[in-house]
Amino acid sequence: MQFDVLTLFPEMFEPIKQSILGKAIENEKIKLKLINIRDFSKDKHKKVDDTPYGGGAGMVMKPDVVYDAYKSVYEENAKVIYLSPQGKTLNQKKVEELSKEKHLILLCGHYEGIDQRVIDKIVDEEISIGDYVLTGGEIPAMVLIDTVSRYIDGVLSQESIKEESFSEGLLEYPQYTRPEVFEGEKVPEILLSGHHENIEKWRKEQALKITKQKRPDLLKKEDRT
Repeated sequence: MQFDVLTLFPEMFEPIKQSILGKAIENEKIKLKLINIRDFSKDKHKKVDDTPYGGGAGMVMKPDVVYDAYKSVYEENAKVIYLSPQGKTLNQKKVEELSKEKHLILLCGHYEGIDQRVIDKIVDEEISIGDYVLTGGEIPAMVLIDTVSRYIDGVLSQESIKEESFSEGLLEYPQYTRPEVFEGEKVPEILLSGHHENIEKWRKEQALKITKQKRPDLLKKEDRT
């Protein structure tokens, strides 16, 4: 999977190059390229924005600068996503759908947004990570890269993906590790039994219980009882 990120602040993406994703990049399971939109400014001061027509607060990113940055990485099979609070909310179904793409170009807005003409020209889909407004699209882009990358072959084990929250419409069951007793609380006996069938049954029961307590809306979607 190739991720190309069009951004004014490429330095913000350093944290995503650590841990599991860092290893995936090192092993070329995923490729991450950061394109500084400012590099395509024709202004000697590298200006990328201007005042909005019609008046109003803030500045708007210029269409020609964004378009030139986009053209530098565009390929025919690429899907262009604009991280925007106006987009459809990212969920697990969309994550799995995007993981089947070969090349994602992620456009990060800033200031009061991007000139609508370039959005109309190059963007295939707008995606939001929630009903709130951030200062820019960089953090949403990192969220999307992180969650989509988990479904790329070789980044995680298939078992990890299968059993994580939302994969089957339920939250994940509770996890335990050593020490067996912590602050007087012992690991549930069933997990020490070695009986895999009973453990699997217990985990499904716990996942259903936790989902009922924390996210009953998920059960309504799945029409579970």
